[in-house]
Amino acid sequence: MILLGATGGAAALLSASALSQSATPGPVRYAMDAATISGMGAMMGGGGGGLGAMMGMLRGGAPQAVRTLELHHGAGTTAPKPEADHFMPKGAGLGASVKLLPPAPQGRAEGEMAFERPSGRLLLYWGCGERAPKGQPVVIDFARLAKGEIPPGLFMSGVNLPEDWQVGIANSRTYTTWPNGKDSKSLPAQASLLGAHRIAANYSKEIAFTLGEDFMPPLQASTTNAAGGGRTLTWAGLDKATGYYAWAMGAKDTGRGGTPTEMVWWASSQQQAFGGPLWQWISPASVRKLIAAGTVLPPEQRDCTIPAEVIKASGEGLMIHLQAYGPQADFAYPPRPADTRKPWSPEWIARVRFRSSTMLIPGMEGMGAIGSAGQSQPEARPRKPKCKGLKGLAERAAGLCE
Repeated sequence: MILLGATGGAAALLSASALSQSATPGPVRYAMDAATISGMGAMMGGGGGGLGAMMGMLRGGAPQAVRTLELHHGAGTTAPKPEADHFMPKGAGLGASVKLLPPAPQGRAEGEMAFERPSGRLLLYWGCGERAPKGQPVVIDFARLAKGEIPPGLFMSGVNLPEDWQVGIANSRTYTTWPNGKDSKSLPAQASLLGAHRIAANYSKEIAFTLGEDFMPPLQASTTNAAGGGRTLTWAGLDKATGYYAWAMGAKDTGRGGTPTEMVWWASSQQQAFGGPLWQWISPASVRKLIAAGTVLPPEQRDCTIPAEVIKASGEGLMIHLQAYGPQADFAYPPRPADTRKPWSPEWIARVRFRSSTMLIPGMEGMGAIGSAGQSQPEARPRKPKCKGLKGLAERAAGLCE
């Protein structure tokens, strides 16, 4: 699998692995993906994050973790004007229901600027440790990549990243989703998914289940200087976490008048495993396989040192992400027989997945921390500075410059 990635529109993601499923009239499929986002990610995320959270922090407040939800409904049947309603427990804070609709046709929004192909290089590092192992970094030249020249060693070897079953346009005759352009409510900070759920659509059978799992708690992480110039990332563990994965991206000018020339991408895996399904929700069974392969950190691990070479190459523009994969709840009607040898043809299957993630900049952890009484807060700045060069790509993503 090739898993190349980008941030801030500076590079493109490539994935050589895609789920191949035909859109047949099989069981109706439903997926709920529930995320808890903390740290600087809460200021960038939906549902109470973004600019409002940033400005509140600058005025002396502390941003709260936000909760987000994505709903995906797929079926092998059709309707002239397909739509579905998800009726949720009162604790979700989304009213009686939310409406799932087909995705809007993709097109360039008015005033949207054309994508400019980045110049320069991308340096890939991976693995926890004070120093980067021999053979790193793998260097990606964007100009050569644009010509289709894939450098040797970019492919992962010995590990197959699994992609759990998906619900999407490619494998559904009818596909609806939420949030969408007509319904995109934000969840309250204390939203809960516990209780009865019912999904009624005009193109498929009804789905109903009672959920006993809820949003994961927010992740809390910080960094400290490590011996030799590295940076150690530490975090408080989450009881229901099945594994952890960290990555960091940075950017640095190299003396070309502020033009982006070099980016750095590091991942905590023991092999080249960047982005793709690792940024998504992954089932506990798949996480166990990835832990055995050294791609995901085990649930008992609480720290990982970013090598000194990564810190040096990224300058001051490093942004660190940490993700905790969580539990999964599965439902079906009729339920799967206890004897797996017996035939099973469900009318519908549903899956609810959970994760928790945080984002921080070394030395600025307090800006995205969940506040408590007595914590000192950063002083307000009347105006954000201008984003400059590659460092500005990371700072712009965090809302620290404009």
